[in-house]
Amino acid sequence: MVKCFYCKNEAVTFRPYSGEYLCKPCFLKSVERKVQRTINKYSLLDVTDTVAVAVSGGKDSLTLLTILSKLEQRFHETKLIAVTIDEGIKNYREESLNFAKAVASKLGVEHRIYSFKNLFGYNFDEVIATLREYSLDRASPCSYCGLLRRTALNIAAKDVGATKLATAHNLDDEAQTVIMNFLRADYIRALRTGPRLEKIHPGFIPRVKPLIEIPEREIILYAYFSNIPLHSQTCPYAQDAFRNDVRAFLNRMEVTRPEVKYNILRINDRLRSFYTRLEGQLNLTLCVECGEPASQELCKKCQLLKILNQLRSSGTRKI
Repeated sequence: MVKCFYCKNEAVTFRPYSGEYLCKPCFLKSVERKVQRTINKYSLLDVTDTVAVAVSGGKDSLTLLTILSKLEQRFHETKLIAVTIDEGIKNYREESLNFAKAVASKLGVEHRIYSFKNLFGYNFDEVIATLREYSLDRASPCSYCGLLRRTALNIAAKDVGATKLATAHNLDDEAQTVIMNFLRADYIRALRTGPRLEKIHPGFIPRVKPLIEIPEREIILYAYFSNIPLHSQTCPYAQDAFRNDVRAFLNRMEVTRPEVKYNILRINDRLRSFYTRLEGQLNLTLCVECGEPASQELCKKCQLLKILNQLRSSGTRKI
């Protein structure tokens, strides 16, 4: 029997990057401690914060809500509010919405749901159907969804009076994104990496990533051991071939170099001062249409909605 590194009970998992064997209780505690250390190390949260937790109903966001709820019990001035964005994807969103409601209710956390339909006038199925009908779907569905979700989360966070917006990006997500940005030479997207996105404009709620140092495998295991429901369906629009290639590459590298994803985070941290200097080049203003922060007269979300509205009103097919 392999014994736990800490308590000498039977181990149930092994961490290749640290060489530790862990039993179930010690594993759960270690993940929670690591999240607390991440929050402390990067000053992600203050005790007086009102934290909007982005909860999609997937394993990552439900794990984040569960851990933050436990940590909140020690800091009574901190307030958590779960915010869920319903994109309106038929036969996919329903299950995760139910999971989000159930877990928030179980934890006693206030839960608000915001929909693309109410915020923008279209659900995501309608967005993609319209763009495809007029052969204008030149970007991937994930790109359009990400654009709308980022705006929706910022609107939701402001609506609940949040001082921070916590998202459930994990170590794997972040390492993949850093490599993708380097390969694209995309410094604008690089500004979104790192454990916290500062308040670069008064209209932006600062974003924090408490799970950024937790590997995806450990989040799955934490959710399983904690009886957190696992969303079984795959989004019908998911087709990010580039991310899949980077994910596969990093997973192969991790077999012989277990610390590789952490190393990517470390080098990205060293580059944060460079990214911070670039923030001054963004020249953000307010969108003349919706009032959200934008780098142009119309934000990208409103540019998309303008196209959709024109197509809807014209009824003329355009190729």
